[in-house]
Amino acid sequence: MDLNYFKDRYESLQTESEGNVLASLRSQSFAAFEKEGLPTNRTEEWKYTAISNLFDVDYGNSSFRPIVDLPAGDLEDMRIPGYHKANQLVFVNGQYSAGLSSILSAPSELVIMSLKDALSGSYHELVTEHLDKSSDYIKDGIHALNGAMLSDGLFIYVPKGKEVQHPVYVYHILDARVEPVLAQPRGLVYVSENSKLQLIETYKTIGNEDSLINQVLEIVVAQDTHIEYYKIQNDKTNASQVGTTHITQTGKSYVHTVTVTLSGGILRNNVNLILDAANNEAHLYGLYLLKGKTHADNHTLIDNRQPGCFSNQLYKGIADGASTAVFNGRIMVQPDAQKTNAYQSNKNILLSDHATINAKPQLEIFADDVKCSHGCTVGQLDQEALFYLRARGVPKDQAEVLLLQAYSADIVAQIKPMALRAFVEKLIFDHLSIS
Repeated sequence: MDLNYFKDRYESLQTESEGNVLASLRSQSFAAFEKEGLPTNRTEEWKYTAISNLFDVDYGNSSFRPIVDLPAGDLEDMRIPGYHKANQLVFVNGQYSAGLSSILSAPSELVIMSLKDALSGSYHELVTEHLDKSSDYIKDGIHALNGAMLSDGLFIYVPKGKEVQHPVYVYHILDARVEPVLAQPRGLVYVSENSKLQLIETYKTIGNEDSLINQVLEIVVAQDTHIEYYKIQNDKTNASQVGTTHITQTGKSYVHTVTVTLSGGILRNNVNLILDAANNEAHLYGLYLLKGKTHADNHTLIDNRQPGCFSNQLYKGIADGASTAVFNGRIMVQPDAQKTNAYQSNKNILLSDHATINAKPQLEIFADDVKCSHGCTVGQLDQEALFYLRARGVPKDQAEVLLLQAYSADIVAQIKPMALRAFVEKLIFDHLSIS
């Protein structure tokens, strides 16, 4: 793909009549994109993941083409159990579709609007203050590209003292029936003081052409707030993703995230937790069960900026076939973050001689009164347990599935909504049962 296409698109966006906030963000982002370019293996943070070849595909104007003829039933096939009691937000090729979405919560409990509308109304200062804080931490060209191409996005606001009774389901649909599609959705979520929110994202590519989603979601969590975030990746092998979830805890709060990766092409998940208030608590969990040629790269960052914070991180993976798994977990403890407790663990099982696992846990500590630990293991399936099951008449394939399900169980148990947990358990069983 000719990268001059992005320059042309950027220049056309800059001529549109709108407020200066988005134009300024695009300008800064495009300058960063021109400077950094697309990440290569020479970029340290992308050492094990090559994505430049994804841009050898001609995506045309797919991410800017309105979609009005979505086939009936395509959304039905990807609905998560419990959807009839959930707020459902639908993105098609990176664009929010109000017509396909359904909002159950009252505006007094949950506000959903475009970034442009938020900037032109009473949320102007809030959006201006918090939009694009992720670029302070992620300096690569692919992240900058999302900002450079930003024409609009989604804004979600939870007012003070509101516990959103209906979870928010976000469906990302890529329409690759006619041509390859590149989607670059953008979202900003602000959860006010003493509020609660559950947010779930899932993805589906329609059609046999290639798809690439380059997503940035920024979440701001205020004082005495509880948020749960879940990402489920189970798309086609021609579907690739680069996703950044950037969560800033501006007040003492609780954050709980789970990322489940089963299938796709090249998948990169950036999860950043910025603990910017005393006594924050954060939990990050991840599960990747890879087959075929799927490549999954999980990058996590926990930046402890204030004292007394607690974080726990557990990522577990299985690599089979010719798949590749990457885990890069980074914990930072700033000088003012005394009394920090931060724990990180990454565990992996290698099932094939052709599969690869790369792990890089990191601690960067600039305070002296802390408790921090990290660890990484790579092993094989427990042969004694496998022999035990086979000795009792369980066929080898079934025995392996049972052991891998048991291996995954402590991550799946972190999915708190029971309907979502049962849904993921079935996805895992079906995924492991297919040879």
